[in-house]
This record gives sequence, structure tokens and C-alpha cells, in this order.
Amino acid sequence: MVKITIYSKKDCHLCDIAMETLLKTRKEFPFSLIEVDIEKDKEIFEKYKYLIPVIEINGEKVFTYKVNEAELKTILKLKSQPQ
Repeated sequence: MVKITIYSKKDCHLCDIAMETLLKTRKEFPFSLIEVDIEKDKEIFEKYKYLIPVIEINGEKVFTYKVNEAELKTILKLKSQPQ
């Protein structure tokens, strides 16, 4: 199963929009979703504080700031196919 990680923090409008897009897309393309609050880890905070939300798919950074829903669906379609 495809694994998506979103790096975000509380009170982040772009993070909320990105999460909505991910949850909406998950209805069509199932994937595991992990949410990481960057404020709970100093190293992660320093790495992503000016980039959030950051979306990784299977460990690869794919989106920063905004999630392109059409592009996300294309990526998920490709990654969901048997290799």
C-alpha cells in the first residue's frame, strides 16, 4: 500500500487545505496516511518550517505548500499498479 506522510503544524491554513485534499483523494485511491506535527521535533521543525505542508509519497518529497489534486491522483494511480 502507498504510504503518504504530511508534515504540518497546528493553525496552518495551507496544511488544512492539503489534508482535505489528501482525505478526499483517499476515498478514490486508498493509501496509509501519517501526519507529522513538525512542532514536536526540533530537527524536523528546522528542516520544514518554511515549506509546510510537505507531502511525501513512499518517502519521496512530492509537494510543498500546495497539493495538486490531479497530479496526486496520477502519482497514486501509477504507484498502485503492480510492478
